Amino acid sequence: EPKINTDPQYHLDGIDDSIRRAAEHLPRIDAIGVSSAGIFIDNKTRVASLFRKIPADLFEKRIKNLYPDIAKKWGNVPIEVSNDGDVTALAGAMSLNDQPVLGIAMGTSEATGYVDDKGHITGWLNELAFAPVDYAEGAPVDVEWSGDKGTGVQYFSQEAVIRLAPKVGIELDPKLSPGDKLKKVQELYKSGDKRPIPIFESIGVYLGYALAQYAEFYNLKHVLILGRVTSGEGGNIILQKAQEVLRLEAPEVAKTVQIHLPDEASRRVGQAIAAASLPVIKKS
Repeated sequence: EPKINTDPQYHLDGIDDSIRRAAEHLPRIDAIGVSSAGIFIDNKTRVASLFRKIPADLFEKRIKNLYPDIAKKWGNVPIEVSNDGDVTALAGAMSLNDQPVLGIAMGTSEATGYVDDKGHITGWLNELAFAPVDYAEGAPVDVEWSGDKGTGVQYFSQEAVIRLAPKVGIELDPKLSPGDKLKKVQELYKSGDKRPIPIFESIGVYLGYALAQYAEFYNLKHVLILGRVTSGEGGNIILQKAQEVLRLEAPEVAKTVQIHLPDEASRRVGQAIAAASLPVIKKS
């Protein structure tokens, strides 16, 4: 639960443990590629919601140089840290062998990135999690981060699933973590419970309208959706509903934009594979 932990050592130990477990299956580590939510400059953490609970003084001392410090621990290997949305888009461009690509990862938040028509990560701040997609007076508020109403994080993340669950009669144990609440809804659907269907249909409708709006700002050809919210059959429902909305409400966008849902493995680890391609290894 990185979003709620105030101890910098907890974060360092968690990331280091993930690398250690991967290293157990490798002959060596030549470099480290990182896909992470937030803004990173020269591999240094500038703004990141994962570390929102870290006090400012500790953030400056321990978190700012977290990833370079980890690289030193692993033999001072090359490291490249990039925004998870950008890595999502890069994963799409790599798998499709085409561009431009808007990548949307639906997990703890809405991570969005863009690869332009030349195949480049632009470096733009594509933080669409905090851009509004619902302008209704009663739209849910992002109380954890931006304080704004109707922002993407409330519609394209596990927060959407959790918020919609009671509306279809699914009561989730408040003691569960947000990730476990999402998993519970997905398990119910997998077991034959039909109540989660309207949840994923609603997210698909949200996505269709949001893509019509995003198309006003981005040159779109491909949109790749992935992340834990899209796992299982729920992802297919989201895809189908988004395509339906675009055909009915924005046919000009539907004609030029293809929405892609990768295979199950890529939905979960596609970002990691793309991130691993980021570091430049200098030949001796």
